[in-house]
Amino acid sequence: MDLYDPADDAGRVTGRAPRREVRARNLPHAATGVLLRDGTPGGRGRVLVHRRTTTKDLNPGAHDCLAGGVVDAGEDPLDAAHRELREELGIDAELRPVLTRWYRDDTAHYLAHVYEARWDGRPLTLQPSEVARAWWEDTATLRRRLEDPGWPFVPDTRALLAAWPGWWEDPHPDATAGRTPSA
Repeated sequence: MDLYDPADDAGRVTGRAPRREVRARNLPHAATGVLLRDGTPGGRGRVLVHRRTTTKDLNPGAHDCLAGGVVDAGEDPLDAAHRELREELGIDAELRPVLTRWYRDDTAHYLAHVYEARWDGRPLTLQPSEVARAWWEDTATLRRRLEDPGWPFVPDTRALLAAWPGWWEDPHPDATAGRTPSA
């Protein structure tokens, strides 16, 4: 994986290291996350929430609402976000960048590239090694759950959502009015 200069919010690459070393030493790298909104008629901008598998190396079994992962060496973050959306949920969609910022705790240190996408009704195919199950959650309910520090939710996504003003508001509430879902 590429290593990034943590003093550079633009993401200047400073070197490379294998994933196991990045994890073991908590080295600064880049990662993506995609918030998927229900863009179907009647979807009301609900958000896809999922439960991570118990075999994940970070936060096993916790809930999350971002599909994403690390940016591979030499990979563009937007390309990585598309790749992760295809890998984890079996779909691709137009991505809108919403947030780029550093996140750091005792187990992760990365420059987060967060995007938003709209689901058009095509079937989701969950990656069995990463996603145990998924469901659509009303944003008001998700916000209440996130206020509970005891709810098992990944800490990085919780922090990224806190830094994203109005994430719960659908930026295109009428985008699907009168449309039928794609086949």
